Amino acid sequence: MARNRKQQLEIMHPHAAGIDVHSDAHVVCTGPGEVQSFGGFTVDLQAIAAHLRQHGVTTVAMESTGVYWIPLFDLLEAEGFAVQLVEPGQLSSCGARPKTDVLDCQWIQRLHSYGLLRGSFRPPAAVRALRSYWRQRMTLVRLAANHVQRMQKALEQMNIKLPEVLSNLTGVSGTRIVEAILAGERNPQTLAALADKKCHASRTTIALALEGTWWPEHLFELKQAHGRVRFYTEQLVECDRMIELELAKQPDRSQGQEMPKKKRAHGKRRSDLQFNATEPLFKALGVDLTAIDGIEIGTALVILAEIGVDVSRFPTEKHFGSWLGLSPQPKRSNKTAQTSAVRKGSGRVKHALRMCAQSVGRTMTPLGVFYRRIKSRIGGRGACTATAHKLARLVYRMLKFGTTYVTQGLAEYEARMQEQSKRRLEKLAKKLGYQLVASASC
Repeated sequence: MARNRKQQLEIMHPHAAGIDVHSDAHVVCTGPGEVQSFGGFTVDLQAIAAHLRQHGVTTVAMESTGVYWIPLFDLLEAEGFAVQLVEPGQLSSCGARPKTDVLDCQWIQRLHSYGLLRGSFRPPAAVRALRSYWRQRMTLVRLAANHVQRMQKALEQMNIKLPEVLSNLTGVSGTRIVEAILAGERNPQTLAALADKKCHASRTTIALALEGTWWPEHLFELKQAHGRVRFYTEQLVECDRMIELELAKQPDRSQGQEMPKKKRAHGKRRSDLQFNATEPLFKALGVDLTAIDGIEIGTALVILAEIGVDVSRFPTEKHFGSWLGLSPQPKRSNKTAQTSAVRKGSGRVKHALRMCAQSVGRTMTPLGVFYRRIKSRIGGRGACTATAHKLARLVYRMLKFGTTYVTQGLAEYEARMQEQSKRRLEKLAKKLGYQLVASASC
C-alpha cells in the first residue's frame, strides 16, 4: 500500500518578501535563496524599496524590533507596498530553527508567502500623530511626578511635614510655601500664613509641620526637584497645545449632534488637560464615551490616540477584549484547569480601563455593584480586570455602532441580578429533587 504524501501548503502571497530589522542594518529576502543586506540610513531604505520593486514584490512582512521598524515601515507603505508588522512570538511559535539574520528573514518570507502571519494593529496616520503627542504628555506627567516625590523626600529628611498637612504639595498653597522656603524664609508662622484659607489643616498645625532642620544639601535637592517640576509643567502646556491642534484636524463624526452636557466629577488637577477637550473629542469620536460610568476625558483621549475610531479590525467585542489583554486565557489538560491568567495586551488602554474600573468600583452604579460582586468572589485584582473588560465591550459597541450609551438604573440592575439568582436557585433545587416555595413575607 502506497504511503500518503504530506499535503503541501498553498502559497497565498507569491510576491512576498521578509525583512529582518536591526538598528544599523536590514536583511531582505525576496524569495528562496535571494537574500541581500542593506544599511540603516535613509539612502539604504530607499534602496530597499527599489530592490523590492525590481523583484516584483507587492507585500512585505517585518518583525517589530524596538522602534527601528518605524522608518522602514512608513517608507514602504508610502511607496505602495502592503506591509505587515509581525509580532516576534508568531515566528517562534511556527517551529524551532537556527537563529541568524539570514535565516530569520528567509523564515519571515516563507511564512508570509503561506499566509501564516497576522499583521499587528496599527491606527491610521492622523491617529498616530495624536498618539505621539499623547504618549509624550504621559512621559512628562511621569517625570513630573517623579520629581514631586523627590521634593517630598527632601522635605521629610529635614523633618518638614508639609506633605502630611497639605493634600497636594504642588498646589497653590504648597507652591507658595516651597518657593518661600527656597527664597530663604524660615519662620513657621510666616510660612503657614501663605497657605490658602480653604486648607483643611489649621494655620497652627501647618506652622508645627514647618519646624525642622534646614540642611543645605536637602534644600539644594528641594530646589532642583522644584525647578524640574516647573519645567515639566511648562512642557505639558506646550504639549497640550499640540494635542489641541491635532484634535482640531480630526474629521467631524458627530453629524451635527450637540455634545450632551455632563457635570464634572472632580475639581481641576495639575495633570489635567489645559484646554477644554470635551467638544473636539466628541466630534472626533462621534460618540460620547464619557457617558459610560468611570470613563472621563483623559481615558477617552487615550482610546482615540491608541485605537482610533475604526474598530472593524476586531470582528467582535470578544476579539477586542482579548487584544487589550483583558480576557482570560484558560489552559486545560484532561479537564484540569492549569491557569486562566490574562495575557499581555495593549498596555496603555488596558491600564486606563483598569484605573476606570477601580474608580467606578466605589460608586453606587450598576458597574460599581458588578465590581463589588465580583470582588467578593475572586478578589480585587480579578474584579478590576472583569470590570475593565465590561468597559471595553461598552466602548467597542459605541465605536462600532455609533449608539448612545443608555445608563442603566441601579434598581433595575439589582432586580435583574435578583431574578438571575432566583433562576439559579430553582435550577439547583430541581437538580436535587426539591422545589422552591416563596415565603409569605416575599
